[in-house]
Amino acid sequence: MALKSLINGKTSDEISVYDRALQYGDGLFETIAAEDGKLLCWKEHIDRLQLGCNRLNIPMPDQTVLVDEASRLIKSIARGVIKIIISRGRGGRGYALPEHPEPNRIMSVYAWPDYPAENSTSGVNVRICDYRYAKNPTLAGIKHLNRLEQIVARSEWSDTSIADGLMMDIDENVIEGTMSNIFYFIDGTLYTTDLFASGITGIIRQKIIELASDLSIDVAIQVTPLELLMNAHEAFMCNSIIGIWPIKRIAEKPVPVGKQTNRIKQALQKQHFISTLC
Repeated sequence: MALKSLINGKTSDEISVYDRALQYGDGLFETIAAEDGKLLCWKEHIDRLQLGCNRLNIPMPDQTVLVDEASRLIKSIARGVIKIIISRGRGGRGYALPEHPEPNRIMSVYAWPDYPAENSTSGVNVRICDYRYAKNPTLAGIKHLNRLEQIVARSEWSDTSIADGLMMDIDENVIEGTMSNIFYFIDGTLYTTDLFASGITGIIRQKIIELASDLSIDVAIQVTPLELLMNAHEAFMCNSIIGIWPIKRIAEKPVPVGKQTNRIKQALQKQHFISTLC
């Protein structure tokens, strides 16, 4: 439950049943960490939101309005999560776009999630999901509101000892977790999965790719069959809220929790890309 929500800048938690976000999932969202009055990686999140608006032909809200509304919401908390939803707005029945769309801004602030501290130190267990991603380069990368693929995959387990599930595409290549991007080390090189046709281009994923050279780590993006990931010398999952969680087990296969993963996490924290709690 959100601590507080704004709809088009006004305190509210109600929106029209005719809004296309509700009717068709016609919109985008971003989830942003807030700490000590700062919105972490704000520019990168807004740039991805702009990319999504361009891709879906939704008018992008004024960025100064967005930062003002987000700043209002985090004033009363030391640490929390901001979620921004941009809907195309109201529309009639049918898929045709409104001739003159009036997008709605929905912005909410949530308490910081109470994840176990050992997730970021000792590592987590992940499972392999049965559901397979479709390929769709047009929608790949952006955070559109159609999250049914992740919902179906997440419904496959209720075991609280499993932190996330690995999602593969129809060609049996690993894409991401239901809520995270995936990295792995083999022979000193850091690899991450190819997201050209499926998955979300995570903000922290991009920051890790950028930081790798500063840490003298070779990094590569590649198509990742499951058996390749299973042979990893280290592996971890990441997103803007969890930061980095080492992976200690994939299904029944143990994975070493190594020093390189911790180096990357510390570098992200030093640059204030992730919370100090991660």
